[in-house]
Amino acid sequence: MAETIISASGLTKRFGPSAGVFDVDLEVASGLIVGLIGPSGSGKTTAVRLMTGILAPDSGHVSVFGADPTAFTSKTRARIGYMPQDSILYPHLTLRENLNFAASLYGMRYGRSDQLERMVDFVELGDAIDRLPGQASGGEQRRVMLASTLIHQPDLILLDEPTAGIDPLLRRKFWDRFEELGQEERTLVVTTQYVGEAAYCDYVAVLAKGRMLIFDTPGALRRAAFDGELIDLTFATPPDSGDIASLDGTVTRHPLQWIDSHSARMVVDDAGAAAPEMIRWAEQRGLALEKVETYLPPFDDVFVHLVDSFDDAMEEEAEVVV
Repeated sequence: MAETIISASGLTKRFGPSAGVFDVDLEVASGLIVGLIGPSGSGKTTAVRLMTGILAPDSGHVSVFGADPTAFTSKTRARIGYMPQDSILYPHLTLRENLNFAASLYGMRYGRSDQLERMVDFVELGDAIDRLPGQASGGEQRRVMLASTLIHQPDLILLDEPTAGIDPLLRRKFWDRFEELGQEERTLVVTTQYVGEAAYCDYVAVLAKGRMLIFDTPGALRRAAFDGELIDLTFATPPDSGDIASLDGTVTRHPLQWIDSHSARMVVDDAGAAAPEMIRWAEQRGLALEKVETYLPPFDDVFVHLVDSFDDAMEEEAEVVV
């Protein structure tokens, strides 16, 4: 059974009526990549800072490696790599010197030069590694901060917006490396502004207004957002009103969403089981189906549906209270 690396129960840190994090419950096992996704101000950075011990909770509890983060020993801290959202580079040291300094903080001696060069190659800094931070782009600074976070090969890696300002090809390379780290039984918690990056995570926590709306696998997030799985049907000729009424009474869980006169999208419990049922239904009605296929909505749409549902629920709760 995998070791529990992070455990939170009722975790709360308030900065105002709707700022901070509130009643967060979370369990993160060894070797998982966990994404924290939410709009600006949703509490992602606060949650990560509570895991590092930079912030102490107002109520509730969080433990990392079985210890209170605000009371970490130096040995426990050495097992953690933390990349904050804001730059913490020393302005009078070159990027290489910043990376070398980070390695020295963790007591790296033997093999440090080789590891430094491997990290420089990984983040593709090239000649920029010998520039001062003020001479480097924001993306280059982010890259050396990531290299500094990983240089000592930590067991737990906390990354706050690691791919912000990074071009798409390098972002993909970063995620490939994150997946490799997960396979090495290292644990990653990653906040991101790119909702599509949820697909690379083992589990995703969606946050809004400081509350965790859901914590589950990417596939389960899709089901939760749309109350099932989605199938697209494409007809050779538009069905008549009788056909549509008949279709609405089949395996679909909600009214059909018509994309155009020939195509409809439906919500079902199990797309794999529903597809052959749709083919049989069409044959019984004498209809020609050109296509029956599972539709996987982009995570941008999943995220919007989840947050909109949360906002609607909050408004209904407010109306009841009034």
